Amino acid sequence: MRRSLAVAAIAAAACIGGWGQAQAHHSGAMFDRSRQVTLVGTVKDFSWTNPHSSFSVDVAKPDGSTELWAVEMNSPNNLVREGWTRSTLRPGDKVSAVVNPLRDGKPGGVYVGITLPDGKVLNAGAQPK
Repeated sequence: MRRSLAVAAIAAAACIGGWGQAQAHHSGAMFDRSRQVTLVGTVKDFSWTNPHSSFSVDVAKPDGSTELWAVEMNSPNNLVREGWTRSTLRPGDKVSAVVNPLRDGKPGGVYVGITLPDGKVLNAGAQPK
């Protein structure tokens, strides 16, 4: 009985101790929601994972070089309601993605919308038609 109480107390302390980190993880403060950037480029990878799906896209810069942008998305469960599947994006796809960029100026952002190679448009929060 004493051992069970000790294990329960340790588990509770671990949960409470990790609460701040979990809350910080789900903050969107690192994204500038007042700005949108359109990324035209080639999908490098697409990760259909919890708690956040993501993709990266190579974007051509004016000097001819490319810059890899990392784009965070919602969970697969929410993306399905917007019309996404685990095979919506494939490496090599040419896309135009709209993101709220990172505040620190690094090449990354949070997904707002995307135009797929076939012309289909998906937007965060939109319901499939």
